Amino acid sequence: MISNQVIQTSIEELKEITRIDFCVVELDGTPIASTYQAEDLRPTGIRSFIDSQADSQVMQDCHMFRVMDEDVTVYVLVAKGTDEKTDLVGRIAVSNLQNLITAYKERLDRNSFFQNLILDNMLLVDIYNRAKKLRIPVDAKRVVYVIEPVVQKDFGGVEMVRTVFSGTGSFVTAVDEKSIILIRTLEEDEDRDSLMRTAEMLVDTMHTEAMVRVRISYGSVVSEIRQVSQSFKEAQMALEVGKIFYEEREIIPYATLGIGRLIYQLQPSLCDQFLREIFENEIPDHLDEETLTTINKFFENNLNVSETSRQLFVHRNTLVYRIEKLQKATGLDLRNFDDALTFKIALMVVNYMKHIRSEDRL
Repeated sequence: MISNQVIQTSIEELKEITRIDFCVVELDGTPIASTYQAEDLRPTGIRSFIDSQADSQVMQDCHMFRVMDEDVTVYVLVAKGTDEKTDLVGRIAVSNLQNLITAYKERLDRNSFFQNLILDNMLLVDIYNRAKKLRIPVDAKRVVYVIEPVVQKDFGGVEMVRTVFSGTGSFVTAVDEKSIILIRTLEEDEDRDSLMRTAEMLVDTMHTEAMVRVRISYGSVVSEIRQVSQSFKEAQMALEVGKIFYEEREIIPYATLGIGRLIYQLQPSLCDQFLREIFENEIPDHLDEETLTTINKFFENNLNVSETSRQLFVHRNTLVYRIEKLQKATGLDLRNFDDALTFKIALMVVNYMKHIRSEDRL
């Protein structure tokens, strides 16, 4: 049902325009919103009006009106005054409140629809029937974004994202306390760069408006509403894979997961077997910061010793010494492409196994 605060705001705006006071009461006579001190309202009088067949009634110095929801009385609106102007303005206020109730019900229905859609809780025929009833286009291009704060906290993110994308045909919801889900409707000419720009805008908005660092992932673009759950699952996987293998990234598109996605889908027993075949009993569970920096920079520069030593501000011989020291410890020479590729994958598998062990401890 519509919130009391929304009702309060609505009647306050009406009072500013009309100079007439209003009070909205529940069926037991309890005021839930008012622009004046409605101490003289009697629950028995409200009950008597509700039990009658009248749509409106003058009582003492007030007009009373029914506020209906699908032919059922849900509130009583009281307008201060007994003249014709009060009667007219009261009917306008009733119409406004009933439209608000309808809009909020539709919003809740849409929220339920999209939540069930992305969680695969609907039959195919129900998807199309409910989409038609809720006036949701079924053939629009859509993509699902998952937004998660790096440090879990309540920061009103759902409403913030909803405000940013209001009027765009997009929808914002949540299925748990951890993340926000944006189901974004796309224009026909939008491309991959557009998807990334949206993610960058969301990261900036959350940082500047809510002072919260977030990590954002998104799935593939789909063309039918029944495929939205696929894009959501991809975005979820991208977020999880990003935490394990690409921790430094704030934005993780599903299409860029690469080897990380393949490793994530492997059985832990296979990963463990792979590591033992490569390293035997000397699996590098932990590498010092200097070694990791050297390895990552070496990979970034496509195994170029000269460029890597320049960027690390170390002598070429020092870099070669570090590489040879690592070769002695692991049996892999990073100057050799095959060995470098094996080592890169092995490090990612090590991180994946660490993640699995940490999950098991929770």
